[in-house]
Amino acid sequence: MHSNVSLNMMPFFSVVISVYNKAHFVEQTLTRILNQDFKDFEVIIVDDGSNDDSLKILNAFNDKRITIYPTKNKGVSSARNLGMQKANANYIALSDGDDIWLPNHLSELKALIELHPNCGIYATSYVKKFFNKYTTLPKFSNVDSSFFGVVEDYFSTSIIDNILWTSAIALPKSTINQGYIFDESLGCGEDIDLWVFIGKTLKVAFSAKVTAHKMIHAKNNHLSLTKNIPDLIQMLNKHKADEKTNGSLKRYLDQNRFAAALEAKILGDFDNFKLLKQDIDLKHLNSKLKFLLRLPKPVLIGLKKLKFILLRKRLYNSPYR
Repeated sequence: MHSNVSLNMMPFFSVVISVYNKAHFVEQTLTRILNQDFKDFEVIIVDDGSNDDSLKILNAFNDKRITIYPTKNKGVSSARNLGMQKANANYIALSDGDDIWLPNHLSELKALIELHPNCGIYATSYVKKFFNKYTTLPKFSNVDSSFFGVVEDYFSTSIIDNILWTSAIALPKSTINQGYIFDESLGCGEDIDLWVFIGKTLKVAFSAKVTAHKMIHAKNNHLSLTKNIPDLIQMLNKHKADEKTNGSLKRYLDQNRFAAALEAKILGDFDNFKLLKQDIDLKHLNSKLKFLLRLPKPVLIGLKKLKFILLRKRLYNSPYR
């Protein structure tokens, strides 16, 4: 552990940053966090066994609010959980090591917390920044651009784009103490898994004001779902019983099943493609998504390549919309 000076008073926020091989991005990420309009926070950084210069760059910062925990590589869930465990504040704001906060991020979360103190999670809106060149706004359901409050139904609000994104949320310590943490057995889908557990049982507060940039750097970062389809199936199956009595949860999970099924077919994993497809209620998919589900693997691979060309030319439109 590397720490500069212990804090005498408990800060309002603990900012937990998980870092793994983010040497090209982490300096900008941390600088933007330290330059927040709202100043009452500590920074807890868990370096998850980086083998690039990430740790060297982090150690060069001289700020008494920063504590760094270098660990062996155990995955992002373990890193986030350790950071949350070490947090001193009652509210914990998360960030990955390559995303960007705008100066108003913590002040907007604080305003949301003060107006709605009994929620299980707090979130602000964000933009997606592709290839460091241009941004697109996410599309949410049932909330407009001035929304500031508790969402009526987390799942129906997040059908197209998710209102909860890891680098734009804050969790009360009380939520974490109830056992709402990231599942370390999942190699992917751990964030969706946690949001589903919270969305089923706790209140979700959301501000539609943009306070962060989701940085999408390359085709292997965010745009390609995963090669770990079994982990995604494991995550989805954890919530199967509840979706039988919760229609909006079923629809939300079916959108995620669709994305995983498409990726499975592209990877040639036809067994898992069939497993995922058979669990989808097709009435939850629009006509574009149903069409994509029927396409053969070579066509899907071609469409995926076209997607990147269109994204770089700022012409891409999601089939979810």
